Formats: sequence, structure tokens, C-alpha cells
Amino acid sequence: MGIKIISSGLLTTIQDIGRYGYQKEGIIVSGPMDAFALRVANLLVGNEEGAAAIEITFLGPKILFDSDHLIAITGGDLSPTINGEKVKMDRPVFVPQGSLLQFGAPGLGSRAYLAVSGSFTLPKVLGSYATFLRAEVGGFKGRALQAGDFLPTADPTVIGEMLLTNLLKKTTRSNWAQASWTPMFPLFPRLERSPTLRVIKGPEYALFTPASQQAFWEQEFTVTTDSDRMGYRLQGAPLLLEEPKEMISSAVTFGTIQVPPEGHPIALLADHQTTGGYPRIGQVITADFSKLAQVPLGQKIRFQEISLPEAQQLFIQQEKTIQEIKRAIGYKVKF
Repeated sequence: MGIKIISSGLLTTIQDIGRYGYQKEGIIVSGPMDAFALRVANLLVGNEEGAAAIEITFLGPKILFDSDHLIAITGGDLSPTINGEKVKMDRPVFVPQGSLLQFGAPGLGSRAYLAVSGSFTLPKVLGSYATFLRAEVGGFKGRALQAGDFLPTADPTVIGEMLLTNLLKKTTRSNWAQASWTPMFPLFPRLERSPTLRVIKGPEYALFTPASQQAFWEQEFTVTTDSDRMGYRLQGAPLLLEEPKEMISSAVTFGTIQVPPEGHPIALLADHQTTGGYPRIGQVITADFSKLAQVPLGQKIRFQEISLPEAQQLFIQQEKTIQEIKRAIGYKVKF
């Protein structure tokens, strides 16, 4: 029981919530670029929210299902179809044996997440299925998925079976079907082509010239094409220090905005290093990680200052949204 990759797309990998607990050893977390989307995809098929799913970047794969599966697709809209028919996002979908899932022209966002009820039966590395491509660790053989790969899947979860039973009331096992409902809430991240990202000042913010501080908040930055899962390289007017400064490497995390000597910022992402030696001018708030991760290359972004208490409150509200989604799905399987 499983799925077969017919064509791989641009960059398709296995990711779970990440490889936590080893950063002190210099081992990165990796995991999803858009953790919120991965968590929701898993919840929609009855999995634990941090379970392994497929991360699809910009141009999606073709996937053949060798048995019946319950799936969900979240994140960026990459125009998914099953057997040539459009699939809606953010809901449970029944896919019968022999069906072909494809992706078309990218719409809003640049990364989608495909969760399968029961997830995949693959080996863990240091407690995680997350793929770290540079070290060839985790996921499927430590690499991006390729044509011909077969991913074995586990039996659907109990909640997944209940969701599947509800879907099959509307169809037969020879036809695919999708739920008419989706757990959308006011605080669901709204994806934008050129978003404004909320940022708290970084530890070295005061080291930059007043003009550079002003430019950081007022100018648009372009996400350059040499960006990757480690970080978005941003092009704009250079951000300069008041005077050169030697720095001891310090902790960084997803969303940390570092500024190398040439003055062009880097917004760190899922495959970021554990420490960095560049001044940290800002930190994208957790509630805006999805918006950051979904910006396509070549698009523009802006930064908006926010206080730490405001950022903390938005994080709490986003976590409440996850709990509301869990409750909504629990309600659906009961009635």
C-alpha cells in the first residue's frame, strides 16, 4: 500500500514538523517551510499534526495511488487535479486506487503540503522524518523525491477512517470525492503575492545607521532567485552598520533576518544553520512564518514593526486556531 512518484516536480520532499533537540550539537531542525500548512494537512486526515507529509515546491509532481487513500492538500494553491478534475484545498479528499494526482500552474503561494491518512512508513533519523538535503539525511533516502520512487503508507488512523466513511456516503470506491467543508477561521494565514511581514527588532538593530533602520521598515525587498530552503536573499538598498563590528556567532531561528557585510538581508528559513555571525536586524514573528515561506522567488516583501507582546499574543491566537481546527474535525466525525 502506497503511492508512486510518476514525475517529481521542481522540489518535492518528505517533511515532518522537524528534528528538534539537537541544535546544541549543530544539527539543524529542518522540517516544513510552512509548518502551519503541514499541521493542518495532517489534522484533516486524522494524523498527528506533526506527522510526515509531502512538501511540494512551486511545480508539483505526478503521483499515482496504488490503493485507496484519504488525503488533504494545504498551503499554496498549485492547481491540484485528480484524474483531470480540480481538487479543492484544505479539506479531506478520498482518492481511489489507480487515481493520478497532478499539479498545474501555480496560483497564490509557492508550497503545498500533501498529507496521507496514516502517513508514510519510512525510517526516522534522530527521531524525525524531515529531509535535510545538504546532509542527505531523513525523508526518502535523504534526497528529493524522484520519478519511480514508491512511498509505502500505513493504515489510515481511526479518525481518518471515520472521515473516509463520511466521504464514501457520497460516492462509490471507484470515484474520488472531496468534503464540502473546510475548517477556515479568521486567523488562517492569508497568503499574498507581496506580503507585509510583521517583525520585532533584532538584538543588533541599534548597530545600524538611522538611515538603514528607516530603510528596513520603508523599502520593498525583492526575494532573489539564489534563495533556497536555508534562507531568502533579499535585494534592496543596502543596510549598513554605524561602524564595522566583529561578532561572536549567536543563536538564530526561522525568520531571523541577518545582514551580511554587503548589506543585503537574508531571512532564514527551515534549513537555517544553528548559529550565525551576522548582525540580526529583525525577527519575523511566528504568526507570519506561513506568509514568509509562501512568497515566490522574484516577488517583493515589506517589513512592519511589531512589539514582542503583540507578537506573543498573535502566536497564542494562531495556536488557538489549531485547537479550533481539531475540535471542528472532531465534530465532523461524530455527526
